[in-house]
Amino acid sequence: MTTPTASANAPASPGRRTFLARVWKALGIVAAAELVAVVAAYLAPRKEGGARGAAVITAGPVAEFTPASVRPFPAGKFYLVRLADGGFLALSSRCTHLGCTVPWSEKDRVFPCPCHASVFDLRGEVLSPPAPRALDLFPVVIEAGIVKVDTGRRVERTRFEPGQVTYL
Repeated sequence: MTTPTASANAPASPGRRTFLARVWKALGIVAAAELVAVVAAYLAPRKEGGARGAAVITAGPVAEFTPASVRPFPAGKFYLVRLADGGFLALSSRCTHLGCTVPWSEKDRVFPCPCHASVFDLRGEVLSPPAPRALDLFPVVIEAGIVKVDTGRRVERTRFEPGQVTYL
């Protein structure tokens, strides 16, 4: 007489291969869902003003900015430059080569890119490549003696031109 074994009475449990196949299938579904979400976010139209949001930043009264000076505005991602002749430029803080943030070097009076050694002058002109063009601009408006910068409208440019400067 044979006695039934314990394995014959127990319900069959899935094997290790079946378990791993289910885990891989679940991970594949999660990865596909993430890919769809990223592609959808990329293709979705931006709201007016882009991801930063259209914002006019009030920089301050004209008298606060001495000629030949540079003041950073980290929240707006730009530098407000007052040229020696009194004109204003709002230069993007992003290098036109690969988008690295360029600091202002007061000592050398240039914007050196820490990533690939591009250098820009006070007007945003390329002094040293590999940057292919001058720093981008944001429009500057002076209303009632107050300097304002529209960070919702980035202006790409190839080089500095006198018409890009805003005067009082």
